[in-house]
Amino acid sequence: MLSIIYGLAAALGWGAADYTGGLASRRTGAYRAVLYGEAIGLPFIIVALLGARETLPPILPLVMATFAGAIGTTGLLLLFHAMENGKMSIAAPVSALMAATLPVLAGTLMQGFPGLLTFLGFVLSLSAIWLISREEGNNSRILAHIRDLRLPLLAGFGFGTYFILVHEAAQQSTYWIMFASRMGGVLIMLVFMAFRHKSWRLSRDAWPVIVLNGFLDVTGNGFYILASQTGRLDVAAVLSSLYPATTVLLAAVLLKERVARSQAIGILMALTAIVFLTI
Repeated sequence: MLSIIYGLAAALGWGAADYTGGLASRRTGAYRAVLYGEAIGLPFIIVALLGARETLPPILPLVMATFAGAIGTTGLLLLFHAMENGKMSIAAPVSALMAATLPVLAGTLMQGFPGLLTFLGFVLSLSAIWLISREEGNNSRILAHIRDLRLPLLAGFGFGTYFILVHEAAQQSTYWIMFASRMGGVLIMLVFMAFRHKSWRLSRDAWPVIVLNGFLDVTGNGFYILASQTGRLDVAAVLSSLYPATTVLLAAVLLKERVARSQAIGILMALTAIVFLTI
């Protein structure tokens, strides 16, 4: 039960982080929002690390966590690129579905079949992620756009790999794993910004929302690690992957954006899935 609570908390944290990250992107650009959001999260982790006085874990979990952070952030960059150069209505749901499916497969292989009700919960959750992430009014046939699928699939592979590697690394530590993962993401963004010759300048009005974004993202990461430590990989990853529902609801309440019918159905399916996962 703890794993389910932590997984849902991770979804809330990451969903709120995506919402604030979207606001930051509008003010200063997506790539700068990601870079500074990653960097701002580090002080929060360092404070928690000093307060907890956690013992330094073996080198292998730290390397795994650093690689997880790097590949997860790479996935985010690929997703942004896919959205800029393709169809957002395809990129978002395909990447989200891939990200959640990989841990389900890995969890089944490593920890065995989760049980019928839990499996049905996975099916409902994956369907919910697809519906919530889809752009309204797009009826494109996915199989007719194979070229549009390459980057979203790679992005989802990066997110799913992050889930799996962090789950494995987090069995040894909590705050050190968060720190290593965040450092991996920051390093990838620094390399990207340097090679792409992107502007580093950040507008003053973007700072408050970026600080909030960094805090919320770290919170989501922390709860996902706790979910991984207290339960199965697949349950932790699938529940954490429901974060688009939080983003949609926040946009509806705070920005008065209309919730599409498919998104509303997806949210109801997500709630039903949670019931199956808790039985």
